[in-house]
Amino acid sequence: MYASRVVAVAVLAAVSVIAPAHAQQFVQETTTRFPVQAEYTNQSTVVDIDNDGDLDIVWANGQGYSTQGTALAVRVYVNNGAGVFADETSTRATGITGWYRGVEAGDIDRDGDWDLILANDFNKRPQILVNNGAGVFADQTATRLPTTTMSSARAQFGDVDNDGDLDLVFCNNGTTRFGSGQPQLYLNNGAGVFTATTGYLPVGNVSEQMDILFFDMDNDLDLDILLATRASSPNQSRLWRNDGTGRYANLATLPADSTAYSYDAGDIDGDGDLDLIGINAGASSTELLLRNNGTGTAWTNISTSITPNPATDDNDSRFFDIDMDGDLDMVIGSLGARDRIYLNSGAGVFAESTTLMAAVSDATIDVKVADFNNDKRFDIITAQGESGAFQNRIYMNNTGPIDNRAPRVVAMDQIVPATPATAQSVRADIADDMTSDRGFHDKGVTLNYTVNGGATQTAPMPWNGNNQWRGIIPVQEIGAVVVYWVIATDWAGNQGTGPSKTYTVPTPFDPADFDRNGVVNGADLGFLLGAWGPGNGPADLDRNGDVNGADLGWLLGSWSV
Repeated sequence: MYASRVVAVAVLAAVSVIAPAHAQQFVQETTTRFPVQAEYTNQSTVVDIDNDGDLDIVWANGQGYSTQGTALAVRVYVNNGAGVFADETSTRATGITGWYRGVEAGDIDRDGDWDLILANDFNKRPQILVNNGAGVFADQTATRLPTTTMSSARAQFGDVDNDGDLDLVFCNNGTTRFGSGQPQLYLNNGAGVFTATTGYLPVGNVSEQMDILFFDMDNDLDLDILLATRASSPNQSRLWRNDGTGRYANLATLPADSTAYSYDAGDIDGDGDLDLIGINAGASSTELLLRNNGTGTAWTNISTSITPNPATDDNDSRFFDIDMDGDLDMVIGSLGARDRIYLNSGAGVFAESTTLMAAVSDATIDVKVADFNNDKRFDIITAQGESGAFQNRIYMNNTGPIDNRAPRVVAMDQIVPATPATAQSVRADIADDMTSDRGFHDKGVTLNYTVNGGATQTAPMPWNGNNQWRGIIPVQEIGAVVVYWVIATDWAGNQGTGPSKTYTVPTPFDPADFDRNGVVNGADLGFLLGAWGPGNGPADLDRNGDVNGADLGWLLGSWSV
């Protein structure tokens, strides 16, 4: 996104080279499915805003490349169920304008509908829009967000501290578009009111922040952060590891990058961990493809696995399984050149297919994939901005194979209860056949469990950030044996069941109950004497796995009155 290229891009945007129609899997149907639109769009999010069973689109519009232009409306497109969209901005987001670089959806108050966060540029305050349940949004920034202003290119929702609500993280370039600033983390109080934090993110300004992404890089069930920057070293992109409480430390294992515009995470080789692609982040503004070693402690640069990997002004990407062969393929959006589709060999080696999509040169700066007409096939939309005619586009997948692959539970919490009278949270990392900053589009994720072999009970698992969902098993009686598992349903209706895990509700500790069996009676004296007698009882009196002087202290403490 360089200002000097604008004239050249404007010329290129008018040129289209169309592949033979019979060969195209993705056919542009913008004129029949989208309203006519001529606004500078920076990003979009795909979400069912009105809970009617189809996917709508919210566009983040913002005028001005490096200097502030005219405020634009956040644009709301409502789906009629068949993938034809109406612009209902005037009734669903009345009077909401700004300089928006990013928009994302999350249920901030856990009332069952999707709210929105808008990343505002040019040292403006971010805005939060609350859904009334019917897809009508009210700007409640004044009562829900700190007063901090920033120049923000992106914001993301995610539960960073495992308390069951969605927190917020922001890119922050300070007072100017391509400046430098301290990224911001806001914590949710559970009711959708956010508080700024200090000491949670690594301290220090970062230059030219373009994207920020939550993802679980090590399958430890907390959300890590990738911060993408357009600046060159030493201000390269950052990888921050979550300690489980929402406090982050820099992990200096990310290979050097530069001019990164976005990152996307997906398991490109089927080994169960999330790999990364950095758009424009490689040598000479090529793509940077990074293979995860499984723990996020080592990333192998496999950018040569993308053929071709041209040095063009690309801006965004998404992984999705185009041919339903079980691996993630890829679409890359380019500004001033044609958008490109790559097929995966199954081992994370990508080769471009030039026949699946018309070769249109336009001004793509954001890409999303979703099933917009509920035919169980992934379609593509692109957000157009910065130069050209600013007409956002939609490409319908009319001939590809339907999605027949179930979601997979990659990781799930093993509950180890510390006390009996406590509800237990369960997080699950789940993969499907598409990626977005909200993982995949689901039609329900549930936490299922039995108690002492009884009937199956079910609890909802709301989305928790990127590829993660979270649910609660309520308090169970002492000694209960609980078996639990996750069932996830994707947008096509495919249902995947994860593995089962088990825990037992512990007996509370009573210092008078020496054998810890939940009953205080004469047998305790027998246990005590057996424990104390030479050679005829356990020497590890407190049963903590070691034998030392502390055992006598435990014994005397238990015996004292």
